[in-house]
Amino acid sequence: MKPKPTGAKSAQPFKSMRDIEQVIGLEVHVQLKTESKIFCACPTRFGAEPNQNTCPICLGLPGSLPVLNALALDLAIKTGLALNCEISARIKFDRKNYFYPDLPKAYQISQYDMPVARNGHLTVEVSETGQALREKKIRITRAHLEEDAGKLLHEGIKDASWVDYNRAGVPLLEIVSEPDLRSSQEAFHYLAGLKSILQYLDVSNCNMEEGSIRCDANVSVRPKGDSKLGTKVEIKNMNSFRGVQRALDYEFKRQTGMLERGERIEQETRLWNEAKGETQGMRSKEYAHDYRYFPEPDLVPFSVSQKKISELKASLPELPRARIRRFLTDYGLSEYDAYVLVSDKSLGDYFEACVKEKANPKLASNWIQSELLGELNSRGLALSESKVPAQNLAGLIRLIENGTVSGKIAKEILPLMFETGSAAEMIVKEKGLIQMSDSKLLEELADRVIKAHPKPAHDVKTGKREALGFLVGQMMKETKGKANPKLINEILVRKLSS
Repeated sequence: MKPKPTGAKSAQPFKSMRDIEQVIGLEVHVQLKTESKIFCACPTRFGAEPNQNTCPICLGLPGSLPVLNALALDLAIKTGLALNCEISARIKFDRKNYFYPDLPKAYQISQYDMPVARNGHLTVEVSETGQALREKKIRITRAHLEEDAGKLLHEGIKDASWVDYNRAGVPLLEIVSEPDLRSSQEAFHYLAGLKSILQYLDVSNCNMEEGSIRCDANVSVRPKGDSKLGTKVEIKNMNSFRGVQRALDYEFKRQTGMLERGERIEQETRLWNEAKGETQGMRSKEYAHDYRYFPEPDLVPFSVSQKKISELKASLPELPRARIRRFLTDYGLSEYDAYVLVSDKSLGDYFEACVKEKANPKLASNWIQSELLGELNSRGLALSESKVPAQNLAGLIRLIENGTVSGKIAKEILPLMFETGSAAEMIVKEKGLIQMSDSKLLEELADRVIKAHPKPAHDVKTGKREALGFLVGQMMKETKGKANPKLINEILVRKLSS
C-alpha cells in the first residue's frame, strides 16, 4: 500500500519555473579502501569470477558471526573528521530489514541512530554558468558504516536474473547531506569536492565505473522563499556526476511541470534511465519504520577513545582547501588555476613535481591544463598512463624559459614525448629543433622580410603596431618556427623605429 502523499494539490498553479526552487539532498555511498570485507576476511578486489569472493559470513549462513574490520572503522572516522563531523562517543550497528534477491541475509547490517559521525559540513566553490566561483557550505547530517549488497545480472538468461554476491559485505560509508543544495550545478560541485577529499584521504579509489562511489538524490520543489520542504522524490541508478546533473535537471522540470498543472507530487523512488534521459517510477518511497531497524545482536555497541580519534586526526593529510590556499601563496597561481589543479590530487601532485624540477609555476600550470591534458584527452589516457612524467614536462618548460626552443616548437615536441617517452632535450637534439638566436642571421632575415613586405613595414613605422605581428609571422615562417620570437620582435621594432 502506498503511503499517503504529503504534497497537496496546489490551490493555484504556479505561473512558471521561475517561481519555484529545487531542494536537493544527496546520499553518497563510498566503498572503503580495504583488502577484506567489513565483517569477514573475503577479498574486496573488483573483477573476480561471480561468487568467488564469498564465505558463510557474507552469505549469511546459519551459525556465522560478523567481526568488524578495524581499518574500515578508521577510514570512516578519518572521513568524518575531514568533513568537520562530530565522532560519536558511542557507536552501534543495526539490522535494516528488507527482502531483495541481492541481499543474502534478507537484512543489511547498517547504522541507524548511533552512526560513526554526524553534524558536519563541506564547503565547496560553486559557480553557475557565466558566474564567478563562490563558497557554499553544505551540512553533513551523518556518515555511517554499512555492508554492500550483491549485484543482479540480467544478461545471458531469459525471464530471470543471475545473482553475484562478490560485493555482498564490501565496506561502505554512506555520507548523507542536508537538503542544502539548490541546483544540479551545486550538486555537481558538492560531489566533486567530496570526491576530492576522499582521494586526498586515500580512503577510496572513487571509481564510479566499478561502483566504488554511488549517489542517490532526494529531490523536492517549493515556492521560492518558502521554508517548508516539498514532497520528496528519491532518484537512484545515477552512474556519473554528469548523470546526477542530468537526472536532477529532468526531475526539476518534471516536478515543476506538475505544479504548473496543479497536480500533486507523490513520495516515491524513481530510477534514472541514462539512455532515455528521464526518470522512471520504481516504487513508493519507504520510511525508516518500513525497514524495522533493530540493534544488531551479533555486534555489541562500543566506544572509540579520544586518544584514538586524536591520533587519526593528526594523521590527516593536507586537504584540498588548504592546498588551494598554499598554491595561491607559494606559487602565485590564480584561484581558478589552483582550484583546477587541486581538484584532482594526482594533477596537483604532478604540478608540484614539475615545480620541484625547477619549472616556472605559472608556465607549468598553463602547460598542464592546456597542452598536457589536451594530449591525454585526445589519446584517451589517464594521467597515470602518460609517458610524460613530471620531470620530462619540467624539462620542456625549462627549454622554453632558457630560449632553447620556442613555445610553438615546444607544442610540436610534446606529442613526440608522448609517443616515444623520450625527454625533450633528446628530441630537440635528434630533430634539430634548437631555437635560432643568432642575431646576425636574424638581422639579415629581418631586412629581407621588410623589403618583401613594404606596406606592413610602413604601417609599423606609422604607429600601427598590429602590423608587427604579420612581419613576425613571416620571419617565423621562414625559419620554420625556430626563430627566437622575443629576439625577432626586438630586431623588427629597432629597424622600423629608425
